[in-house]
Amino acid sequence: MLEIRPCCENCDKDLPFDALDAMICSFECTFCAGCSESILKGMCPNCGGELVRRPIRPASKLIQYPTQAHRHVKPVDIAAHQIKLSQFKTVPSAQR
Repeated sequence: MLEIRPCCENCDKDLPFDALDAMICSFECTFCAGCSESILKGMCPNCGGELVRRPIRPASKLIQYPTQAHRHVKPVDIAAHQIKLSQFKTVPSAQR
């Protein structure tokens, strides 16, 4: 079950359970769409995987399956990520 993390790891923007702009990788690193598109270019800075839209947890399931409360904020080293992007721009995410 997804943790549904509460914020963007890069900019700390709130991303509640019903956020339409929450993006995750397969390890659930969580970023807002703004950071994902403008800074990360769709690639997770932690694992190199692709960032996709996080599904919305129905409000009726929040009591039984609460979202994570801990805010994990780790701003991206933009220069280092630019290097990764240039190294992997032609490599499919499954092969990174």
